Amino acid sequence: MADPSGLAVRLLPWRMPAHRRDGFLLAAACFLIGITFGVFADSSGLGVGRASALSVLTFTGASQFAAVSVVAEGGTMVAAVGSGLLIGARNGLYGPVVAPLFRGGPLRRAFSAHFVIDETTAMASAQDAPDRAREAFWTTGLWLFAFWNVGTLLGVAVGGLLDDPGALGLDAAFPAAFVALLVPHVRDAPGRVTALVGGAIALVAVPTTAAGVPMLLAALAVPVGLLVRRRTVDRRKGDRGMGDGPEPEAAP
Repeated sequence: MADPSGLAVRLLPWRMPAHRRDGFLLAAACFLIGITFGVFADSSGLGVGRASALSVLTFTGASQFAAVSVVAEGGTMVAAVGSGLLIGARNGLYGPVVAPLFRGGPLRRAFSAHFVIDETTAMASAQDAPDRAREAFWTTGLWLFAFWNVGTLLGVAVGGLLDDPGALGLDAAFPAAFVALLVPHVRDAPGRVTALVGGAIALVAVPTTAAGVPMLLAALAVPVGLLVRRRTVDRRKGDRGMGDGPEPEAAP
């Protein structure tokens, strides 16, 4: 039988191996973001039940912030869900990165997929061995799930005590979360083109459409960015081809 005291010691952050400790600390840092989400979910009228359901069943912060922001602006549930799905779709791109870490049959792998988010993928992909990557993934995912949901409950409770949560400046969490997601994607030309075109579409749509719809329409910029990326790749291949001239003949 396992020694409970030994298990407790292994759960102490300063006793964890580095790859597990980093995942735990990252998860702990997200606790404050979870509180922020709970406060704004409460101020938007979701209540503890729906806020907790979002955190348990969705478990991806950016999508939750997007959905709540649409509801707070008076948008429809269709627009709220669509905005959340649009932002959460990026998690599907992480699948090929972490799929080799999952074991078991379809049901077990489907359960594992619920934890495929930015933080778990980042911690897993930073490791140099599959076993360490698997441990980093699950340490980050399980601790983050706990911190995020407890933070949501605490945020809803705190939000009910505040007359004006926006007075604390917590409303900046919405745009800050989206900017943080955007920054890594505008480091190359295709990303910048996509951001500019999407921003232009959203600006034109804001005065004439319901809340949340501009975000959905901005997705029309994605094919433009993909076209730019394809042309960039083709141009680079052409440049390399032109640089490969015929080899000089050997002297007799």
